[in-house]
Amino acid sequence: MVDGDETEGRVDRPRRADARRNQKTLLDAAAAVFVRSGVEAPVRDIAAEAGVGTATIYRHFPTRADLIIGVYRHQVDACAAAGPELLASSPTPYTALARWIDLFVDFLVTKHGLAGVLQSDNAGFETLHAYFLDRLVPVCTDLLDAAATAGEIRSDLSAYELMRGVGNLCIGAENDPRYDARRLVGVLVTGVRRTE
Repeated sequence: MVDGDETEGRVDRPRRADARRNQKTLLDAAAAVFVRSGVEAPVRDIAAEAGVGTATIYRHFPTRADLIIGVYRHQVDACAAAGPELLASSPTPYTALARWIDLFVDFLVTKHGLAGVLQSDNAGFETLHAYFLDRLVPVCTDLLDAAATAGEIRSDLSAYELMRGVGNLCIGAENDPRYDARRLVGVLVTGVRRTE
């Protein structure tokens, strides 16, 4: 290379399949530990869950914030990918919507702990929130449109409204064993069905 920008001319290569799998394993393990023990759980617990050494985690995620952001993005991406898969494999678009909302609830209940830690970095939190909306609103829109086109649900509901309503029903659910957010969300999702 000649003097100048060292990145000039370098081609970003996609990560190998095994590297993507390894990172997915780490992120899944971190998410599981965060659900059980909170986002301040020791890295050694995450390493044990993933079946790797702590050095492997630090190599991929040098700081706890990097790991938390990685888990958050990973969960958003998984929820986004699930929408089209559910639409293709479910017996009806409404069934796909209801199943996707269940996954969205799982994500929201674990996300609140992640978001709480990230809010100290307001700019970073806003970037992640924008990522969340950019990835998930179109997926929910597609599910709603398919169910409305099939005549299964009312057609005057926007994805943002539904997601916001579900999100509000999930607030605090992780801290109150007497509150069943999933049951209330089920009532909401049943309420969008056409009854005629």
